[in-house]
Amino acid sequence: GTVAGVARRQRTGVVWVDAHADLNTPQTSPSGNVHGMPMAHLLGLGSHLFHDMWGGGAVLRPEDVVYVALRSVDPGERALIHDLGIRYFSMKEIDELGIARVAAETVERLSGLPRVHVSFDADAIDPSVAPGVGTPIKGGLTLREAFLLMELFAESELVTSLDLVEVNPMLDRGNQTAETMVDMAASLLGKRIL
Repeated sequence: GTVAGVARRQRTGVVWVDAHADLNTPQTSPSGNVHGMPMAHLLGLGSHLFHDMWGGGAVLRPEDVVYVALRSVDPGERALIHDLGIRYFSMKEIDELGIARVAAETVERLSGLPRVHVSFDADAIDPSVAPGVGTPIKGGLTLREAFLLMELFAESELVTSLDLVEVNPMLDRGNQTAETMVDMAASLLGKRIL
């Protein structure tokens, strides 16, 4: 809903920081879970029942989407990412390139757009650091990588809106995930060490 609302006003880039692509359609989804479909619907794929909420059709262009921290992608999603030419940085690319280069390439790709939205799913971070999520996947961003990503986005002054998603207090340990995500938001909003 947030992305659709922002993108209806002006062309919008999206940085989808998530372990999952959320690009399934009702036809490709192995589970049928709607929570694995929001990006597909934002790109105009999937069910018209969702598109109708914002007037129908796509609100994003594939070239305006960048995935960061992917590590659990279904076969149908994988095919769509390649078919649509969506830029992605799985954890493999992050390990190879480093998070600073990933941030720089993301900023470069989206820098010509009037709006850039960050959707940050807590499961992008390794569950050893952020356990309070519904779909934990080992091998995610370290705490320091996640902070640096947000700090570099803040320095770019590119980001115009933010969603923090999938913090589940029932699964959290001592509010660890919730506090981590609050700290991520603070870093993106410009909190600095010095």
